[in-house]
Amino acid sequence: MPRSTHAGSTREEAADVFLSGLLFFDLGFTGLPSAPTPGAEVWTKGMGTSPGGIANFAVALSRLGLRTSLSAAFGEDLLGTHLWHELSVTEGVDLSRSRRFAGWPTPVTVSLAYDGDRALVTHGQEPPLGPDAMIGEPPPSRAAIAHIGAEPLEWVGSAHAAGTLVFADVGWDPSERWSPAVLEQLALCHAFMPNAEEAMAYTRTGTPRAALSRLADLVPLAVVTDGAGGALAVDSTTGESASVAGLPVDAVDTTGAGDVFGAGLVAATLAGRPLADRLRFANLVAALSVRRIGGAAAAPDLAAVDRWWRSVRDSPGNDGLRSAYAFLDHTVPAAATTAGPHHADQPEQ
Repeated sequence: MPRSTHAGSTREEAADVFLSGLLFFDLGFTGLPSAPTPGAEVWTKGMGTSPGGIANFAVALSRLGLRTSLSAAFGEDLLGTHLWHELSVTEGVDLSRSRRFAGWPTPVTVSLAYDGDRALVTHGQEPPLGPDAMIGEPPPSRAAIAHIGAEPLEWVGSAHAAGTLVFADVGWDPSERWSPAVLEQLALCHAFMPNAEEAMAYTRTGTPRAALSRLADLVPLAVVTDGAGGALAVDSTTGESASVAGLPVDAVDTTGAGDVFGAGLVAATLAGRPLADRLRFANLVAALSVRRIGGAAAAPDLAAVDRWWRSVRDSPGNDGLRSAYAFLDHTVPAAATTAGPHHADQPEQ
């Protein structure tokens, strides 16, 4: 097994959100006229690098002002060292539960954006330690984000028992079997937020709304995202249901938009907002993120959200948006418990 090191601490402060998952170094190309073809060279209009995978959630949460703690494997190679500095120093993410492994290559994903979507090419190896072995007893936190799969995670049960609100995410099943056994883990979760394709596949249903109805029987807060179509949700803890349309935006790169949506949902939930406002806030931060290259790198901070709201509020002809997003007059500064690092709103590419 590769030698590992971690940033331990004798005293661990409670986090707003604790996360665990796979970390990637993302290299994104945008502006492709079409999919690459064998034997041809394609020049792109845009390129960018970014932390990826679980870092999309971590960076988005930190930029929204939440104290964020991440458990992930980092290689001790050049890319792993870069990502460690980017997350811990630039983004202010606590990495005391993360580890660096000598001799293990940091996974890399190349994103090719075209036709309003993207294709991904990934290289990587399984981390030397699984999440339960790396985490042990999870740190105290108000919320946690877990990527559930075929194997149950012991740390999720510990977090649930401690009163942490666990938000579950799920990824593409390469076997395309979509085992319903995965959903058994929702008994320990507060929320589940798959996209429409995942939700329909796991529930064996034909529409996002039918999938939502099934999921609402399994978890207190069920959310199904549908890209530009928006999101729909049921919260049995409050008795609310809501369906919110997506925001029109010229998308440059959709990589990580679902993760940024999830971060916005967690932030708005911890801020105690009504369900429809939570979905609108999550839709907004996701929409702002797709205007730039990368997942984590494109995640907006609260200042960017506030600038968007001011532009909508102060411009004529936005009556519908002004009414729907009027809650931002109060929610933007209240979405976080502490001020996170400042991040400049970089220009769109």
